Amino acid sequence: MTHIDHTPPVRRAEPPTRAEPYSRITIIGMGGWGTALATVAARAGRDVRLWGRRPALAKLIAERGENPDHLAGIALPPGITPTASLAEALEGTEAVLMVTPSHTLRDMARAMRPHLPAGVPVALCCKGIERGTGYLLSHVVEEELPGHPVGALSGPTFARETALGHPTAATVAFPFTHIDRMEPATAPAARLATTMHTEAFRPYVSDDLVGVEVGGAVKNVIAIACGMMTGAGFAENTRAALITRGMDEMKFLAEALGGRRETVTGLAGAGDLTLTCSSTTSRNMKLGTELGRGTPRADCFGGLPTVVEGEVNAVSVVDLARRLRVSMPICESVHAILHEGAPLAETFQVLWARPIEGEPRALDLYLHTGQGEPA
Repeated sequence: MTHIDHTPPVRRAEPPTRAEPYSRITIIGMGGWGTALATVAARAGRDVRLWGRRPALAKLIAERGENPDHLAGIALPPGITPTASLAEALEGTEAVLMVTPSHTLRDMARAMRPHLPAGVPVALCCKGIERGTGYLLSHVVEEELPGHPVGALSGPTFARETALGHPTAATVAFPFTHIDRMEPATAPAARLATTMHTEAFRPYVSDDLVGVEVGGAVKNVIAIACGMMTGAGFAENTRAALITRGMDEMKFLAEALGGRRETVTGLAGAGDLTLTCSSTTSRNMKLGTELGRGTPRADCFGGLPTVVEGEVNAVSVVDLARRLRVSMPICESVHAILHEGAPLAETFQVLWARPIEGEPRALDLYLHTGQGEPA
């Protein structure tokens, strides 16, 4: 009698394939995260151009060797050239990281077009969905910069910790062509991951750009929800529930757009969501916390005008979900509070009183709770 071995195959350890790093890269955006990424790239031995709109800040960074406006007190390594000239920043570049706010991305990509060398890959380090069109940010850049591979760098990363050299992991995602799959070491994702790898910064490679982008856009909205409930006086049970069910909303939207659920359980989804929902270092969590305490929006952040990506993305995420008929009740609740004037306490009360559902989708269950009319 023949014995059939049902033991799953063990993945054999093979010598790693070498991917050639990009020697010169450009960071578009001189804020905290852009400066942190410039620091990582310079520590990896790359020639880095760091672009920002303000010539005065570029001059200060060059003179002081630190970014006094965004990462004060952190010395920048050699190899970073700050500039306010797009032509200078993009001349001879081999790869670009775009770290501008999502709502300015289209204009920024359009401004780069005359200066960007042909075929240079562009990785997005901002997160969101374009308002009005419902486009993922990669599609926005593809429209404005045709002929350039477009991907993303995303993950659980606070700028200051990254710049200080704390162990950090992130995902680099680009679509993989047929050639990329046959020769993965030549793929833009592999080359950029190698470019940014240091002893402290560990990139992982993905071919699911949609899943990575959706995770980055939705997690900011869920973080505002967590902040709201924390500010209102609730604790860990509530936050854990919002994180877990929020991750399900991310999965549903990613799937509807052609992404993979498993991507959302990785660094750019669950990892980033957990970090953003766990600390007021995140502006999204901080905004939610202040609103939950009853602080008027105009008085949040000490009254200083502060761009909060989740506040902007609540509109575009909910709009896209409605178009695709994807149920995202947590994001809907945040949208209603931020943009429709809905009362915070009552809105979350309604969220918790929704009909009971089965957790696995295969269990088709929808039970009225007796706490008002079914939603």
